[in-house]
Amino acid sequence: MFTGIIEEIGYVKEFLPEYSGARLVVSCHEILDDVKYGDSIAINGCCQTVIKFDNSSFTVQVSRETLNVTTFNDLRQGMPVNLERALTPTARMGGHIVQGHVDCVGKFIKKVDLNEFYELYFEIPANECKYVVHKGSIAINGVSLTVAELSGNIVKTAIIPHTFNNTTFSYLYTGDAVNIETDILGRYVEKLLSPNNNVSNITENFLQENGFL
Repeated sequence: MFTGIIEEIGYVKEFLPEYSGARLVVSCHEILDDVKYGDSIAINGCCQTVIKFDNSSFTVQVSRETLNVTTFNDLRQGMPVNLERALTPTARMGGHIVQGHVDCVGKFIKKVDLNEFYELYFEIPANECKYVVHKGSIAINGVSLTVAELSGNIVKTAIIPHTFNNTTFSYLYTGDAVNIETDILGRYVEKLLSPNNNVSNITENFLQENGFL
């Protein structure tokens, strides 16, 4: 489990396609302080297992399923990636509960510079919008963000310069793909309220009748 608070920007050293997936080597420094074989590290929000490391990089083996549901196929040598080590029992919960299980791929739309902070706009698949709520949490490329506004399938977030400068958001261009993980709590609520083959019974009328709108 993770919190969505990025510890370091790493850089892709190697991305080697293999028959069953790929091998990814990431150059970094800070998160190697206490790394061990088998540790979990979130790379752009995707939980991966360390299979090898040295004093300047670590290696993970990426499964075919991960390649199918994340932006990892777009990784190239030298590209920056957000890094976060798994949460420890004594760590502060600075962001929100992030599993490191990417739900879908979204798209960066635009950035608005408002001097004291930035507004970032992302497009997400329409079928994922039901899990996103105003002032709720969402992880984008592994960064814990608060939803400032949801208009159709466009999510607006607001971030401070520190977050912008210490994550890969400062490298994004319009149209770039991003990893999206919606709040897991929404999926549990849907499951509890949807006993019939996990088909959701949550409608606008349902929410109005129960005092949510």
